Amino acid sequence: MDKLELTNVFYWIAMIGIVLYFSYSKGWILANFESIDAPQAKEILKSDKNVTLLDVRTLDEFKSGHIKGAKHITLSNLEANLNKLKKFKDKKIIVYCRSGSRSVAASRILEKNGFTPLNVKSGMIGLMGAKMEIVK
Repeated sequence: MDKLELTNVFYWIAMIGIVLYFSYSKGWILANFESIDAPQAKEILKSDKNVTLLDVRTLDEFKSGHIKGAKHITLSNLEANLNKLKKFKDKKIIVYCRSGSRSVAASRILEKNGFTPLNVKSGMIGLMGAKMEIVK
């Protein structure tokens, strides 16, 4: 194998790695939880009173406006604060962030610890578009 062929092999291996990383970070692969869109989240919250809403954004983001009734634990503090969610272990937890990336990571943590997360794919951006009630 000459130098050009070897460079091509490394290029394609890197490209495959990037695609796999992106797919994993979006929850498209190796996800044992469900991802829902904002209108589905709104409907579930309206029809199922046995569901919890979790905002994993930063404190500043949460204070600037969040969905009414949402619990707040930042993604960076989630694992250390799972005990605060223990009473919701037998319920579905709708998880959101700003755009849907941090909520994937949070959903992975919750699922790994025996919870049933529902990740909102479009996050707060989608929830605002679905006309969810925002409070400060």
